[in-house]
Amino acid sequence: MIIFKLVSHSPEIRESQREEQKSFIINELEPRLADAKEGRRQVYFVDAAHFVLQPFLGYLWCLQRMFVYSASGRQRFNVLRALNAITHEVVTITNNSYINALSVCDLLRALAVKHHCEVVTIFLDHARYQKCKIMRDLASQLGIELVFLPSYSPNLNLIERLWRHVKKQVLYSRYCETFPKFKAAIMGCINSTSTSNRKSLETLLTLKFQVIEKTQIVNT
Repeated sequence: MIIFKLVSHSPEIRESQREEQKSFIINELEPRLADAKEGRRQVYFVDAAHFVLQPFLGYLWCLQRMFVYSASGRQRFNVLRALNAITHEVVTITNNSYINALSVCDLLRALAVKHHCEVVTIFLDHARYQKCKIMRDLASQLGIELVFLPSYSPNLNLIERLWRHVKKQVLYSRYCETFPKFKAAIMGCINSTSTSNRKSLETLLTLKFQVIEKTQIVNT
């Protein structure tokens, strides 16, 4: 009998990434979240999602053939969103073209207005438009702290779980006949994060972050 387990092609690199993530959680993430729980700062997780008007496949089990409608065209709806780690409130920038540094600057200004005279920290990944000089300079002017997650660490970005929730609730195996309805379905789910969907998201948006442990191949 042969038993297979997943293994990294570069165990040394993956091990260093795991150690980096563990260190980041202890030294960067947890102290700021503790401040947020005590009301001493506002902590947000930021990321962009790009939704295309096309079929989003789910799972369907049936005894006969079924046909599912799909939308035509490839219109694109971009959502740049900041998720509050404690309240689950959201600040959102959207467009139908593309997300760039100016979009992130608009988000920073919106956060500065919302939390005037408060300490604000945002966690974000290494997307190029989020690390450019214009964005960093604006954050400094507004007094917003930028904390960049370790590379290849979507498991440390709380908002990634929310994107998964949105796709499951309103996109997978759903048919939106027009682009406006497509956008409305997405925004309706997003905007209910801290209201009607808050209770159902409590377990999904818990402030516990998992670091994937090392795996090996074992032949027996």
